[in-house]
Amino acid sequence: MTKIADLRPKTDDELKDQLAELQKEQFNLRFQAASGQLEDTARVRTVRRDIARIKTLLNDRRGPASAATA
Repeated sequence: MTKIADLRPKTDDELKDQLAELQKEQFNLRFQAASGQLEDTARVRTVRRDIARIKTLLNDRRGPASAATA
C-alpha cells in the first residue's frame, strides 16, 4: 500500500505513470478474479485504494478553480 506522504513529493508526470500502471494491474486482477486464478484477493482492494489516492492528489493539485467548474 502506498501512503499519501510517499506520493506528495512526486511530480504530476510520475503520478500519472504510476496511475496508468495501477490501472493496468487492476484490469489484470479483474481478469484473474473472473477466471478463478486470483490468489491474493486483498490486492484488488489495495490497488483500488492506491488509484483513489493518486487521483485525489492530482485533483487537489489542480486547485479550487478547476474543482468549481467540474
